[in-house]
Formats: sequence, structure tokens, C-alpha cells
Amino acid sequence: MKYVGWVMLILLSGKLVAQNPVKGDTTTVLLDSALTQGAEETVEFQSMTGQNDPRKALLYSAIFPGSGQIYNKKYWKVPIVWGGLGVLVYAVDFYNQGYNQFRSELFGVLESGDTFSPSGYNESQLRTLTDAYRRQRDFFVVLTGMFYLLQMVDAHVDAHLKEFEINPRLKISLRPQIENSPLTGATSGLALTLRF
Repeated sequence: MKYVGWVMLILLSGKLVAQNPVKGDTTTVLLDSALTQGAEETVEFQSMTGQNDPRKALLYSAIFPGSGQIYNKKYWKVPIVWGGLGVLVYAVDFYNQGYNQFRSELFGVLESGDTFSPSGYNESQLRTLTDAYRRQRDFFVVLTGMFYLLQMVDAHVDAHLKEFEINPRLKISLRPQIENSPLTGATSGLALTLRF
């Protein structure tokens, strides 16, 4: 009983026939020659992948942040990428300097046996500050890595989206609408209409 499905699939697979493409249809691509034996004509599909290679965009962004966006001709994204990375690297440097300063003061207090450091903090305050600055530094290092990966993904996806054409007849409109229902009475609202 359990092999009945497989037997039916094998018997019916010989009867599967591909549809003939419609003349002038630019989206039909016949790939398998076994399915196209009865087809009279094949319509070629013009691809836009040769213009922007997603792997190149990803590689360029990995080597130098923002260059994948330049490759995709999305120049307005470059200041966002450079500015975001600049701010994040500055935050990492700021918290790293604070961590190093308070750590060296903590070691100075522990070695000398003094009660207070040169900046006026005692041992427990220095331990708290050292831990806080280290935690913030590590957090901004992770954010910097995530932002770096995000700009690479953005360049890759943007290069993929160059392949898609937008229908020139696509129209979205937002209009006021009034409905009269026997259950709820007259209601008003906004209707979002999509036409293609």
C-alpha cells in the first residue's frame, strides 16, 4: 500500500507535457529539452545580471566598505556607510581609552596601596568603571561588526534587485472610501488600491 503513490507518480510522469510559450511572452524560458519536444518556438529571456554581479558587489563591500554601493551606483548610501562606521569606530576607541586608563589606575592603586587614584576614585569605583568601559567597548565592537556585515548584505541584495523590472502600469493610490453595511451602518476610511 505504501508504494502505490510512487507507482502512480512514475506512471503519470510520462504523461506530463509542457505548455507551448505564448508568442511575444518575454518571461517564458524553456530550460529542459525533454519537456520542450513538442514546442514550436522558444522565447529568449533577456537577463540584467550581466550589468551588476551580486558577488562582485559583495566582494567590493568586503574589501572596502561602501565600494559595493558605489558599484551598484547607489552613491547616496556611501556617506551613510562611512558615517556609521566612523561613529562606531570612534565609540570603540573612546571606550577602549577609558578602559585602559581606569585599568592602569586600578593596577596603580593595587600596587601602591593608596586609597585613591590620581583621578580621585577608590578601588571599588575603579573596578566598576573598568568593567563598565570594557562592556561598552565590547558592545560597540559587536555593533561595528554587525554594521559591516549589514552594508555587505545591502550591496549584495541591491545588486540582485537590479534584475527586476518594474511594471510601468503599476499604480498605487490612496483614496477616501465610504461603505454602507446593514450590520455596521455607514463607515468611512481610506482605501489602498493597487493596479497592475
